[in-house]
Amino acid sequence: MPQRTMGEIVRDQRPLVLAPTATVSEACAAMYARKVGAVLVADDDRRLQGIFTGRDAVRLLAEGLDAKATAVAAVMTRSPTTLGPRATAMDALLLLNDCGFRHVPIVDDGRIVGIVSRYDFRAKEHARLDEETGFLEAMR
Repeated sequence: MPQRTMGEIVRDQRPLVLAPTATVSEACAAMYARKVGAVLVADDDRRLQGIFTGRDAVRLLAEGLDAKATAVAAVMTRSPTTLGPRATAMDALLLLNDCGFRHVPIVDDGRIVGIVSRYDFRAKEHARLDEETGFLEAMR
């Protein structure tokens, strides 16, 4: 079975994208409304600037910052690790697993194409990841 590419997985996706000037409160409200765990932060040309996640929101609250007065640019992860549209499902799953990420932006020439999380992959892809990581662990 040929591996799916990121381009195939995000083909019909409309990722949540906000400007760096959006407030954390606006980002959280948008995430809640769309039932997603991350916002891609981009300029007017959809060039990725960063990613804001639920983890960032928790950190903001723990630090006592005001969500209505703080721009996402102040608390987002800048220049996040990304994959291109030709990367495979296994490339993404290995990255998510190895780095502990929950989301990976998909970009082409710096412009946002979509975003993936563990939930975007099929059971067969997860099983293959388990096989590969189990094999690698046995080799150590």
